[in-house]
Formats: sequence, C-alpha cells, structure tokens
Amino acid sequence: MIANYHTHTPRCGHARGGEWEYVETAVERGLKILGFSDHSPCLFDGSYYSNYRMRPEQLEDYVKTVLTLRDRYEDKLEIHVGVEIEYYPAFWERTVEFLRGNGVEYLILGQHFLDNEINAHYSGSQTAREEDLEKYCFQAVTAMETGLITYFAHPDLIRFEGEDAVYERHIRQLCRDANRLQVPLEINFLGLHENRFYPHEPFWKIAGEEKCTVIFGADAHSPESVCDPEDVKKARMLAEKYDLRITDSVKLRNLQQL
Repeated sequence: MIANYHTHTPRCGHARGGEWEYVETAVERGLKILGFSDHSPCLFDGSYYSNYRMRPEQLEDYVKTVLTLRDRYEDKLEIHVGVEIEYYPAFWERTVEFLRGNGVEYLILGQHFLDNEINAHYSGSQTAREEDLEKYCFQAVTAMETGLITYFAHPDLIRFEGEDAVYERHIRQLCRDANRLQVPLEINFLGLHENRFYPHEPFWKIAGEEKCTVIFGADAHSPESVCDPEDVKKARMLAEKYDLRITDSVKLRNLQQL
C-alpha cells in the first residue's frame, strides 16, 4: 500500500494525536502519499451544528498545519489536504465554495446522513425502508456527478435490513454509476479494525461483479491506525475474494482547479 487519502485529526472531536504523528507513522510504514481528510465543516443554517466535524473557524488552521507538514516532509512523503464531506443539497454549494476559498485540495464522499442531516436518518443505523436506501444512493450519485469527488469512502455504510433483492437492485445501480463517473469505492479499514458491520460483503460481491475500481482507506483516527499491516492484509483478502480491481493511488480531483 503506497497511499492513504483518509486521515483525520482531533478537530473532528473523535480522533487523537498530532498531525505530525500521523505523518511519522506513514513514513515508517512505507507510504508514498498521505492525504488528510478530516470531517468537513458545513455551513448549516441557524444554530444547528454537528458534533463530529470540525467547525468553520478551524479550517484555516487545519489547512495551514497540513501544508506546513507538506513542506517539512517533502523529501519523504507527498502530503495533501482534503476533507471528508457529505452531499447535503441545501448547503452543498456554499460549503464547497468555502472549502475552495480556504485552500482545500480534494473531497472524499462519506454520506453519513440523509437529506441535510438535521433530524435525518443516520446512514449507519438499521433501516428496512427502501426509501432510505434509495435516498442514500441518490445523494451519493448526485455528489459524484458534480465531478468534485475523488473517491467514495465506506460506500457500504448504509445499513439496510430489508429484502436482499431490493438492496441488490439499488447497490448494483450505485456501482454502475460509480463506474460511469470513474469514482473509486473505498474498502474502509476502520470498519475492519473495529469489526463493524462494514465492510459489508454483499456490497463488495456486487462491486466485484460490476468490476468496480476500489481503493484502500485507513480512515485513521489515531496515528497507529495509519495503514495498520493487519488491516491491509484483511482488505486484500476481501478484495481477492470478490475479484475487486484495486488501485494503489488516485488522481486527485483538485478543488482548486475545478
């Protein structure tokens, strides 16, 4: 594994360790590319704010810190600054412009909530409602169609407990759309490491049948979880099981150039 584009910082409120510690671990484990993609600030209306993402006023320091490390480690590691973002239609355009204006390079999609998050369904909560599955896929595809998404993080986060045929129909179309839009799908190490319900094997069976391109993502919330060798091993086993097309690195869809 030579690249990880999914790395968090304590600004999200549920990660730990200094940015330089993540970088040092990446160097020790032989990575060539490290991308920071902490949970994006979102320009919500009113007084509502998420408790798992950085705040808008933290973005400037986040970008500055990562770019300082990029200069310091330029002879050892290629470092990029991005964010993990949801597609919330009410806030998408102004949030993207805010990110662009503050020097964010790239976006990865992590569709944690449906609708616009406020009082909405959390994607990782159990649901048997086809409406929730359909909406998750629709919002993800809409985000990818903007041309701004470098890859789709934990695309199997939606925890659908309804009929298998319904799940297969919607997920197969999601995979076909990801192929059409040339957006890789991430096998997520945090889910592997913590034995979460994802990676969800029925999803990856379909992705393999649709010949999707996949990429590994550490989803690192601590320095030691940057591409843990055991997580890499498990991810490779999953990819081999379903004949998934692995890419070691991606071309960033650079927000500053789009």
